[in-house]
Amino acid sequence: MAGLIIAPRARIFHGHEWVYATEIKKSFGEPQPGDVITLKDFRDRPLGTAIYNPQSQIVARRFSRRRQDLDLDFFSRRIRQAVDYRIERGIDPKLARLVWSESDGLPGLIVDAYEGHLVLQTLTLAMHLRREIILEALIQTLDPKCVILRNDSSSLKAEGIEPEIRVMHGVSPGVIRVTANEMIFEVDLLDGQKTGLYLDQLQAHGEVARWTQGKRVLDCFTNQGGFALACAKAGAAKVTAVDVSAVACEAARQNATLNGLSIDVIEHNVFDFLKHAKPEYDCIILDPPTFTRNKKSLVDAMRGYKEIHLRSLKLLEKGGLLSTFCCSHHAKRELFLENVLDASVDAKKSLRWLMDHHQRADHPVLVSLPETGYLKGFTMQVIATR
Repeated sequence: MAGLIIAPRARIFHGHEWVYATEIKKSFGEPQPGDVITLKDFRDRPLGTAIYNPQSQIVARRFSRRRQDLDLDFFSRRIRQAVDYRIERGIDPKLARLVWSESDGLPGLIVDAYEGHLVLQTLTLAMHLRREIILEALIQTLDPKCVILRNDSSSLKAEGIEPEIRVMHGVSPGVIRVTANEMIFEVDLLDGQKTGLYLDQLQAHGEVARWTQGKRVLDCFTNQGGFALACAKAGAAKVTAVDVSAVACEAARQNATLNGLSIDVIEHNVFDFLKHAKPEYDCIILDPPTFTRNKKSLVDAMRGYKEIHLRSLKLLEKGGLLSTFCCSHHAKRELFLENVLDASVDAKKSLRWLMDHHQRADHPVLVSLPETGYLKGFTMQVIATR
């Protein structure tokens, strides 16, 4: 098996699972893009098996500490283990992320389940080249109604993979209805925007909503209305949901109707809305799409977060709540928290910590790969102004 000799002091010697080009001492056996390769240290001792792509910034991703091939038996076994892990933690496998990349020992492979329908993403070249084997393993292990390939992520370009959306197994179900947090949502797995329902935030919806009974709530970047609907169901006095996408706004309205809930949905740029809004809210929720996908744009991203934090805090009086989220692993928890603090200083308001929020347990975090723990959030209360 072809492979790489890893240079001393590379991060893989400290438990990390990725190898960058600068950490390679030399290659042997002429490995090709998408190959399974062996990793060795500078003394020729084995470090495990990885997938290889010299086009990517991450040249190798280790998936096993022993010699292993990516065959049908391997995929079936790892997928079964991933599903069992979620069941053991009380996650309903009918609506969950069943496979979460490196966290389940399958780098670049993501599988989401929506009531028997599976959405597949192959975000690394090795997984993409083996998508038919993966499909066979999914059918063998889970017997899905259909499997839809949703390779429309911006990260595909770094791996040299062309975007692709198609039905791989079964027929497209069209718009389907799923139940989450005792509410009904419509999702379009084939043509919808990221399928429309963010599974990693399902837990946070309920966590935030518990604080909002009798309160006037503003849900910014509402998407399909997950937070807004949870707050309305929890007894919020009034809920306003804002999103720049007309499609998202219509979906939020439709989901409200399906659940017999009343929310006011406004199609508007959130930055502009916050700038001109009146201080008539008791709770503001900020759950934007990621502002950065790389370190180069991190500074600009933090300016964006600072702006929405500052504008939101200016709208809240004593006792008001701010729930804010960041889904970029480049913005570490400490940096994001510091951003909220800086905004509170500029707004001349003191904050009290109420709750930390994390991605749901179906998005497990690998201790040796902190990048798998991307989602962080805080709910805080204004305790003093000026």
